[in-house]
Formats: sequence, structure tokens, C-alpha cells
Amino acid sequence: MGEVRKQAATCAAELLGAAGVEAGDILVVGCSTSEIAGKKIGSEPSDPNHAAEEVFAGIYPLLQEKGVWLAAQCCEHLNRALVIEREAAARFGLPLVTVVPVKEAGGSWAAQVYRSLREPVVVENLDNHRASAGLDIGETTIGMHLKPVAVMVRPSDPWIGKARVTMARTRPKLIGGERAQYRQ
Repeated sequence: MGEVRKQAATCAAELLGAAGVEAGDILVVGCSTSEIAGKKIGSEPSDPNHAAEEVFAGIYPLLQEKGVWLAAQCCEHLNRALVIEREAAARFGLPLVTVVPVKEAGGSWAAQVYRSLREPVVVENLDNHRASAGLDIGETTIGMHLKPVAVMVRPSDPWIGKARVTMARTRPKLIGGERAQYRQ
């Protein structure tokens, strides 16, 4: 197992443990393979069979084991749309858009996920069914796809390759005032 694959698997396992995601939840992953290689985001799309494949191989089996849906964020050239399984899009009532991510428009990560899922589709966003947790590899800005309220999860190793990793879980909003109680 390559180092990038190991780092991705470790981050995913730590996030799944900290976030308390359940079967049927969505995990959004944004990934810059350029940043993994130590380059500026969007500047060096990877060979389709290298960094993106390693990240996918590290993360996806863990999600399948837990029954968690992967939503892979495309780059800004596709307005940060998401690659997801057709079954998940149908379950959440997400309207499909017509595009096939490629490394030059969508990014190497989204293109890899599109090639790897059973029945991949692309959706513009997650509407009201936002992700319960997120893994951002290379500062790709995934926050728009997370449920409120996002709470940062600090990884034991904040790097995959040379890309900084940011992780978040979500929790329901706390409402009320000084008299409110949040735990029973």
C-alpha cells in the first residue's frame, strides 16, 4: 500500500470515528492531486492512475464497510458539483446535471471517482441533504456541502502527500439561551 493510500485511509478512519456517521449518511471529499504533489491547486492534474486512485483506494472501502455514501467534489470549473452513486441521488431526490468530470474540468479526483463508482452521476449540490462529515485534501473548500454546524476534527497527521488535510463533522444547531440545556 502506497503512502498516499495509507494517509487517506488513516484520515478517513479517524473522521468516521469522530463524526459518528451512520449508514446512509453522506461524506463529502474534496481532493487536489496537485497539492498532494506539492504544486499549486489546479496546476498539475495527476496521472489518472496515481494520486486520485490512491486516495480513492484508501477511503472508499471504509465508506462501503460503514454504508456511507461518497460525494466527490469537482473543481471550480464544474462549480464544485459532486459525483455520487445514482442510488444515493435518487434516495435524496437530487437533480442530476449532465457532465462527465475529466482531469481538466472536474479534476483528477472527481474523474477517478466517476470511473470507479458502480453507477456514477453528477449533481450540482446536495440540496437539503448536506453531508454529515467532510474530508478536504489540499484546501479545496468543501464547506458549502456540509450540514450546519461544522465542527473541525483534527487529524493525527494533517497531510496527505504534501497536501494539508482539513476534516469536519457536523452536529445539530444548539438553540435557546442561557436557560437551555443540551444534554440529558
